[in-house]
Amino acid sequence: MSIFATSTSAFYERSTQSLSALRGQAEDLQNQISSNSKITRSSDDPLAASQLRALARAEAIGSIDAAATNRATTDLNLADTALNQFATYVSRVQELSTQAASTLLPAAQRASIASELAQIHKSLVGLANSRDSAGRALFGGDSAGDAYQINAATGAAQYIGSGSAGQLSLGDGQTVSRSLTGPEFLSFKDPAGNPTDLMTVIKSLSDALAGGAASTAATAQTALGSLANGLDAITTAQTVVGSRLSWIDLSTERQQAMSEARATQQKDIGAPELGSALAHLQQLSTVLEASQASFSKLANLSLFDFLR
Repeated sequence: MSIFATSTSAFYERSTQSLSALRGQAEDLQNQISSNSKITRSSDDPLAASQLRALARAEAIGSIDAAATNRATTDLNLADTALNQFATYVSRVQELSTQAASTLLPAAQRASIASELAQIHKSLVGLANSRDSAGRALFGGDSAGDAYQINAATGAAQYIGSGSAGQLSLGDGQTVSRSLTGPEFLSFKDPAGNPTDLMTVIKSLSDALAGGAASTAATAQTALGSLANGLDAITTAQTVVGSRLSWIDLSTERQQAMSEARATQQKDIGAPELGSALAHLQQLSTVLEASQASFSKLANLSLFDFLR
């Protein structure tokens, strides 16, 4: 026959362990509810913890891609606004060239047109040196400085930027050019098929009108053909920028959908079912209170109470 010995110390030890276990379970549930995560340590569920870490890394990369997307959107919108201004200037130059193409134009009015064209040329150089959201040349490619500079000897505008605009990642291997370089929309061919650029056309016409040569009417008439080609180049650039913005919109929708999918996965894997967790916590609290009351009552009992 087995004899089980019970001592006061063993009773206290078992009771303390039982109450500690109940308190530990209650604290774990409280932590899960307050943090909205049923995994407080990786050891709770190593597989789920690994999945949550992978989702967190993916979300961090997604945030970087979203920031790049926002920058590309901002820069392309700035480029689109600048292109609209370029088109407005060219339209004004066309009006002035049409006036200058008249052989009956008085010399004083020809000089006035020359002065306005010189001012437009200066404004176009400033517009071509617009800055992007990071403070870099919007139309200078990857160059940190200006896109164009004025030749001190001739007064002509010269492109000094890099050969291509920077690429920004949209995630999943997708990229987009953040802008255009100046030559991509300011350089074109004149009606005779010779390469030229908008700055040169306007500067040459301004100089010719200011010089008062007899052939200025013919020069202005020739410039009209070049200006039409220049406006076509700007319009094409606007179409390119618009298509890039549309592509970014699609990419943004994809990023948002993926972010929402990750959030759902994280909730399914790591978030506790609140109603069930609260009910379980209430149940544990009730058991813990009852156990503590029982322990206190038993601990106060003495054999002498039964021997009186």
